[in-house]
Amino acid sequence: MRRASAGVRFDVSGIESDSVYPPAVNRLIRALSQLPGIGARSAERLAFHMLKSESETVLGLAAAIADIKKSIRHCSMCYNLTEADPCPICSSPRRNHELILVVEQPKDLIALEQTGMHKGLYHVLMGRLSPLDGIGPDDLTLAALLARVDDPGQNGGVQVREVILGLNPTLEGDGTALFVAEELRARKVQVSRLARGLPTGWQLEYANKAVLADAIEGRQNMD
Repeated sequence: MRRASAGVRFDVSGIESDSVYPPAVNRLIRALSQLPGIGARSAERLAFHMLKSESETVLGLAAAIADIKKSIRHCSMCYNLTEADPCPICSSPRRNHELILVVEQPKDLIALEQTGMHKGLYHVLMGRLSPLDGIGPDDLTLAALLARVDDPGQNGGVQVREVILGLNPTLEGDGTALFVAEELRARKVQVSRLARGLPTGWQLEYANKAVLADAIEGRQNMD
């Protein structure tokens, strides 16, 4: 071990995995190993990387982690992640408030928003129906979506005219879409779903049966 002006630095060459670490290091390794995709060995490497890093870098990381827990929340209208409530999308006068695109998770919203093609609002269900996992309608934000459709006051004062279902094309996603569509059918709102089929640049021989079936079902006229 050696000291540097920027803080404590550790020379980890030759350290065995069964070495006894200080309690603070053990706590950090255990905390890092709780993260998705991070095993014990990876957590150990990350911990010692932080020990060798400049103090400003590590403290900046710690501050960033603390900030997301203090400042990030769910938008009260669409349930997207945001620092302001309502979120910038829901509060934008340039968005079409009559059009709502329903997605499963905030990361799906981000992927769609990056295309620049959707000019309406969103609604994040925060999951999908999965009876085997005990996830039912009450575990999603479906009630909030229906409230937006029923009451313009819950949608920025604008009546919803169309709801686009942008759920993932999985068994659970399709089941959720059918359930949501059934709930919306009794209301005076148009219900549609994102198109499916063959992506541009693909070859038929590499497409699976589900993709080909969606392409045939969603075929379009050649005008």
